[in-house]
Amino acid sequence: MKVIFVKDVKGKGKQGDIKEVSEGYAHNYLFPHHLAVEANKGSMSQLEAQKKRQKKEAAEELAEAKALKEKIEQLTIELQAKSGEGGRLFGSITSKQIAQELKKRGIDVDKRKIDLAEPIRTLGFTDVALKLHPQVTATVKVHVQEV
Repeated sequence: MKVIFVKDVKGKGKQGDIKEVSEGYAHNYLFPHHLAVEANKGSMSQLEAQKKRQKKEAAEELAEAKALKEKIEQLTIELQAKSGEGGRLFGSITSKQIAQELKKRGIDVDKRKIDLAEPIRTLGFTDVALKLHPQVTATVKVHVQEV
């Protein structure tokens, strides 16, 4: 019996897959747990429409991420911190502080999307990568000044 998986089923198939399974497995496990539906004309056309919609949404997300990248790369974020000899900071500038400063400027980026290997501990300019989308990475300039 051909079924369309509605959810991922370990060892059998992923969401959207069309697979051949035994009739007993489908009727006794997949259908009652709402993990799959029977592959008939109606459900096949529904699956195609869903795939088209997902593809369109993915393209829109990518376009939004690219537009945001253009906006971010024109910015220079200025942060202030106390420093000692040689321009070394007493504390450090973290991804959370960078995210807060971006939010003040109207750009909402999750701090986990900021690719900062270790906190900034020196004065001056630093380029920081932001992962906006799996295919789009923006770079923002962070300028750390002494208070």
